[in-house]
Amino acid sequence: MLVLTRKVGESIRIGEDIELKIVDIDGEQIKLGINAPKHIEVHRQEVYEAIQTENEQAARLKENVMNIFKNMNTP
Repeated sequence: MLVLTRKVGESIRIGEDIELKIVDIDGEQIKLGINAPKHIEVHRQEVYEAIQTENEQAARLKENVMNIFKNMNTP
C-alpha cells in the first residue's frame, strides 16, 4: 500500500485517467473528489461488497433455477 500525505486542493493521479483530489478535511473525515472515466465503476468499499454479495446470490439462484428445469425434463 502506498501512503501519501496531501493537503486540501492537492491531487493524486492513478494512471492517465483517474484523479483523486482532496476536497476537504474535517477532523477525522476526508472528502475525496474522484474524476474517472464513465466506464470505470467507483464505489465505497461497503457498497462494493454488497454488490458482490448480491451478484453471488443471483448466480446461485440462477444455478438453482437451471437445476429445477433440468430435473423437470428428466423422466
